[in-house]
Amino acid sequence: MRATLALLLVAAVSIPVAAPLAAQSLPKVEEASITDLQAMMKGGKASSEAITRAYLARIAAMDRKGPSLRAVIAVNPDAQAQARAADARRKAGTSLGALDGVPLLIKDNIETKDPVPTTAGSLALKDNLTGRDAPVVALLRAQGAVILGKTNLSEWANIRSSRSISGWSAVGGQVKNPYALDRTPCGSSSGTGSAIAASFAAAGLGTETDGSVVCPSSINGLAGLKPTIGMVSRTHVVPISHSQDTPGPMARSVRDVALLFSSMVGADPADAATAGAAARAQDYAAPLAGASLNGVRIAVLRPDMTDDLARSFDAALAVLKNQGAVLVDVERPKLDGLGEAEFAVLLTELKADLNSYLATTPAAVTTRTLADVIAFNKANAAAEMPFFAQETFEAAQKTNGLDDPEYLGARAKSKRLAGKDGIDALLAKADAKILVEPSYGAAWLIDPVYGDQYNGPSSSELPAVSGYPNLTVPMGLVRGLPVGLSFIGPAFTEQNLLNAGYVYEQASKARRAPRYLAQADAGPGAAGVR
Repeated sequence: MRATLALLLVAAVSIPVAAPLAAQSLPKVEEASITDLQAMMKGGKASSEAITRAYLARIAAMDRKGPSLRAVIAVNPDAQAQARAADARRKAGTSLGALDGVPLLIKDNIETKDPVPTTAGSLALKDNLTGRDAPVVALLRAQGAVILGKTNLSEWANIRSSRSISGWSAVGGQVKNPYALDRTPCGSSSGTGSAIAASFAAAGLGTETDGSVVCPSSINGLAGLKPTIGMVSRTHVVPISHSQDTPGPMARSVRDVALLFSSMVGADPADAATAGAAARAQDYAAPLAGASLNGVRIAVLRPDMTDDLARSFDAALAVLKNQGAVLVDVERPKLDGLGEAEFAVLLTELKADLNSYLATTPAAVTTRTLADVIAFNKANAAAEMPFFAQETFEAAQKTNGLDDPEYLGARAKSKRLAGKDGIDALLAKADAKILVEPSYGAAWLIDPVYGDQYNGPSSSELPAVSGYPNLTVPMGLVRGLPVGLSFIGPAFTEQNLLNAGYVYEQASKARRAPRYLAQADAGPGAAGVR
């Protein structure tokens, strides 16, 4: 099976990534933050063009060679021209903002107007060259960001099958975890997680429906923010669910997450959920320097976990307490039927939302409905379904639309259980504004036979279903594999979470850079490791 997997992954159809660049002196970008890059450019130590070339060289050396992370589906052929334009603006004294000249990577279910398709990892969208920016990308571009390329992902954002392999797509192949190459990068923003951990860019965009920013951030040693629904536009993002989908920033530090998030918030007339977002647009990074946890009440949720992960969590709680936080233990209430109700919502909205999106794609895209995609996958099964099928797609196709009473009841139930009866109740019981718990266990083995093996805690469900924000911050390593600490709050409390996460991050210094080991120690006691 391993030999078969290797052959299939090598044969996976992908858009060429960066060709090797001519030997030259390039700036050091490994582990560089957005602030570091801006300091290089402002100080004249490196231009945006040189920084962009350094990232392209790193991708060329490591994404298909070396550890062969397969984290990048395509580099943007216009990236260096964008970088030169940023350099010209800086020279003229007309810099656009904190992201001007900073190369970013974008998950390949988010459209950019650059000459690369938006595929969601599927061969059905290999010709999806729309020539348009998703509004969230347009906001980043307006701040001068260089769109370096598109990242690989779990195909169709991991919704095609319950037996999927996180990080695998027909277009991009299998993403690897840079901490241990035999371990999952988690889905569906797996390519962004792996790429940013490996310093292919300073930061990048993922998307989440339930766990797809938080899990790859946690498992790849990153900070990642799943924002409140309505803070960031979803227009021109290949959808699953308008109730739960959102883009989110991923980076190696909380400050970089805050800088990126500050440029993403905004109202979009085409996305009704964002109607109030303009009033919430602000600099989310500026308050971090003065942030404090002194006297802040934090609810603590202790899920079932292995001894190793529990020790890491206890150490994180000690850091919070030493920073002045008041910790109050709470127990998760019984929320019977939450998972079933959420899944019913996702199935119905997947069909409706994907059909609406596909109808807007260029004529070259011949799959115009979910039914067309299902037929395409069957006709191209050797390439599209070598490891797992599409039973979730097929179940979604059988749903009865957004007016279906069963769907409407499931949405009302899931939102109540996750919000009022879930997070709201937990915070009220502790008289707290923030809830903390482990984000996930550590990375499991990439397994082409049985698919993903989610065995361990997960912080994503309640904030994903309620639409509330969830910030994960590195909590150190368990047997060489990263784990994260989640900060969760009510709707539109991103600043509180970023402040708390920043204080914890600065006090703990828990993050460690990846070492690209061939395999991890999976001995007894490994947290969430199968």
